[in-house]
Parts: sequence; structure tokens; C-alpha cells
Amino acid sequence: MRLTQIISMWFLVAFIIFQGESFADDKPVKVFIMMGQSNMIGFGRIDPVDTPGTLAHVTQAQNSDQHLLTNDGKWRVRDDVWCVKTTVGQKQGWLQPGFGARSSFIGPELEFGNVLGDHFDEPVLIIKAAQGNRSLGWDILPPGSEEFRHDGRVYAGYEETTPSWIEGEPKNPVNWYAGKQYDDFVKDIHDVLDNLPNYYPAYKGQGFEIIGFAWWQGHKDQNAAHASRYEQNLVRLIKTLRKEFEVPSAPMVLATIAFDGWDLKSHGLTVANAQLAVSGETGNYPEFAGNVQTVEVRGFWRDKSVSPNGQGYHYNHNAETYLKVGKALGDGMLHLLK
Repeated sequence: MRLTQIISMWFLVAFIIFQGESFADDKPVKVFIMMGQSNMIGFGRIDPVDTPGTLAHVTQAQNSDQHLLTNDGKWRVRDDVWCVKTTVGQKQGWLQPGFGARSSFIGPELEFGNVLGDHFDEPVLIIKAAQGNRSLGWDILPPGSEEFRHDGRVYAGYEETTPSWIEGEPKNPVNWYAGKQYDDFVKDIHDVLDNLPNYYPAYKGQGFEIIGFAWWQGHKDQNAAHASRYEQNLVRLIKTLRKEFEVPSAPMVLATIAFDGWDLKSHGLTVANAQLAVSGETGNYPEFAGNVQTVEVRGFWRDKSVSPNGQGYHYNHNAETYLKVGKALGDGMLHLLK
């Protein structure tokens, strides 16, 4: 082969590569919305390295999850996955450790973003709308939810201001209403999408498309009344979010609650079973076949003896738990997309 032919061939390869990169940059941003309670915000501790269960210990002492580190041992910063943490503790930036409840924590977004960032050529945007101490049966109750009765009490429908009352007796309104947290989540997400250059400076006006939702929640619904209604509320939540954001078939991936792992009992078990029941492959909801999946994550519970502390409702601050839940959510999303 002549030298001129070789040079021409290399120019052609470089042109194709360049065009491919430009084409990817011109495609709409892939948007994923992550919602839930405090564990979706994230309490996986990052440091110190000598404490079992921290991210530093997992990566440096156990030599696991090395993809989170650069060659010189620093935390990897992705330049193709942007994260916006809204609602509480607002933060935005390229994906890396530190997008949890504080800069010293991670949440499921870290591995969720890595899985999806590796899959897509286009830029990925993750919007986290989560708030601790919120129940699906009251705070995040979707629009259209009606009153229900349980064990002699009436429980609020959407926009009612009394959480529950005995029928025939006076109500005691509070300074909140059923579904307010749902409304706040939706408002915050719309604010990001309506003002993308303010929240995502790399945005070039190429448009965006909401690809899917991720949900991890359930701690505050571990009471008899809300647990009994969890499955119905979750079905309505999925349908309402899709309608709100005009993505009628967008995939929804959910993770079960996993407190105490396989020893989860009582109303917590009711919640986990409700989460599993909505998964498309169960056949309980034919319209969810192939577009809703619940991933079982109880096996990712780590005991306090191998964790930074014993704060069970935050999974003992164990970063390995949050990594594995995030990866399970990401893999579940890819399964639905394929």
C-alpha cells in the first residue's frame, strides 16, 4: 500500500471518529429521574479507608470496584454523566462520589450513573428528587388517590390536610397535605428540565428525552395502614409520573426495601412484597410487562459489624450496599431498555 493511501485511510478513520463524537453530542440528552426517601438521597459513607463498609475501604482495602478510581488512585469523575440533586441539599456536577446526603456520602446514583454512562454514547443527565421521612401513603400520595379505610380509621386522599381520623369525629388538620411531597418533587424536576442551561452548563440546546425512572422508598410506610395500601399507591404513582412527564411507556425500575436483609418482617415485608408485585414479569399488571421491573436487593444488607455504624434505617451507612443497589437499578433499567 502506498504512503498516500495509508495517509488517506487514517484521515478517513479520524473523520469518522470525529463525526461520531459530534453526532453523539448533537443527540438529545438522556434523562433519568431518581426518586424516593433518604436512602435515595444516599448515606453510604465515603471515608475513612480503615473503617469497614466505607467507599474508601471497599475500593482501597478490599480492592473492589476499581472502576471508581483513576490510575493514580483518585476518585473517577465522569465527563459524560451529569447529576443534579434537587429538592434537598441541592448540588450539581459531573458524576463522582459525593452526591449523597452530604459530600461525604454516596447514594444509588453513583453506580446507576456508571452503568448508564457506559451504555450510552449520548450524554446522560440524572435528576435526583428525594426527601427523607416521607411516606407514599401520605406525603408522596399521587394525584387522584382517594380516601381509604383501615381498622376503623379513614385515611386521607390526595390534597386532604388531615392524615387520618375516626369516621364521624372531627378532623384535626395539619400544616401539610396528602401528596404535597409528590407535588414538590414534580415541581423541582420540571424546574430543572425547564431551565437546563442553569442546571447543566454543558447543555447545548440539543434537546432532551426522559428515558426512565428509578424508585427506592418504603421505610415510612412500614405501618399497617400505609403498608396495606402500598401496592395500589405504587401502581398509581407509576402511571401518574408517566402522564405528568408525557412519557407513557418510559421504563420504571424499583428496588425493594431491604432493612435487616432477608430477616425483614411485619409491615416492612408487606411493603417489599407490594414492590415485587408491581414488577411486569409477575403478570399482575399486564400493562407493566417489559416496562416495570422490581429488583430484589435484600441480599445487599450489611450488618453493623462490617459497617461504619448501626443506623439501620440508613443501611448502617454501608457504601457497598448503596453501590450494589445502584448497580441493580442500572442493570434493571438496561434490561427494560433492551
